[in-house]
Amino acid sequence: MGEIEAKEGGFNPTVIGSIQSGNTTSADTKNAAREMAQLEVGLLLFAGGDGTARDICEAIDGRVPVLGIPSGVKIHSGVFALNPDKAGDLAAKFLQEGLPVREGDVMDIDEEAFREGRVSARLYGYLRIPDERTLVQDAKLGSSRGEDEEYQKRVIAAYVTEQMQDDYHYIIGPGSTTEPIADRLGIEKTLLGVDVVKAGKLVTKDANEKQLMQSIEGKKAKIIVTPIGGQGYIFGRGNQQISPEVIKKVGKDNIIVVATRRKLDSLTGKPLLVDTGDREVDQKLTGYMRVIVGYREEVVKKIER
Repeated sequence: MGEIEAKEGGFNPTVIGSIQSGNTTSADTKNAAREMAQLEVGLLLFAGGDGTARDICEAIDGRVPVLGIPSGVKIHSGVFALNPDKAGDLAAKFLQEGLPVREGDVMDIDEEAFREGRVSARLYGYLRIPDERTLVQDAKLGSSRGEDEEYQKRVIAAYVTEQMQDDYHYIIGPGSTTEPIADRLGIEKTLLGVDVVKAGKLVTKDANEKQLMQSIEGKKAKIIVTPIGGQGYIFGRGNQQISPEVIKKVGKDNIIVVATRRKLDSLTGKPLLVDTGDREVDQKLTGYMRVIVGYREEVVKKIER
């Protein structure tokens, strides 16, 4: 896993174990991680998401420092760098300067809760990661279900739906904050997916990138998203269907960000983040953006990559 890429990058890697080409499995990841831990590598870098983090956590039991390069669909764990560029910066800093390490949470979707119609992140363990909080994302915080929090989501939904225009297609991203918007329209929201509505009617349910592009081709469109609690990502975590190409087609001015004040407070003053995988798009999204936090209530938040 990665041998060809390493050689193309000018490295001379030590190859451990063996896999069947094109058929990498969870067991392969665990075996590779165990062997690297036995070799006492200085830093185990992995590219993937929460599933890969869980495999490595199970395999090495904290024996060597680890850092995740975010490239999966679910990236709730607090063991990933903010983006791939910052993963490289942090790896170099750790190996050259000898940073201390700390425990990072390994999180993933709670499958039992998901089967009951709830999206919730569950703690599966810890990995030792370089202690440089400016370059590592925090673990996702679960959404609060308190009465006041639910009321805030409903009033946000009321304000957003009142502003909707019938000649626009609305791409509604995942999250418990966007769900009440769909509820108010009488539409069943996909739990972890992205849906498209127009004039109060569902156009595409659980859309992938291709379907999103088809839905908005030649049409006016807006995107409605909410930050991930505790992390602040509005793009690049859990909503990768809303790709750089979709964002470019819609435009920054047609992005609507919604969040309760409690969700913004969970960021403890940190900015909102983007990590779409396209540096040009990320750069265009940086700056400042309005966030709807209540009925006719907005705050301005900084966006960084």
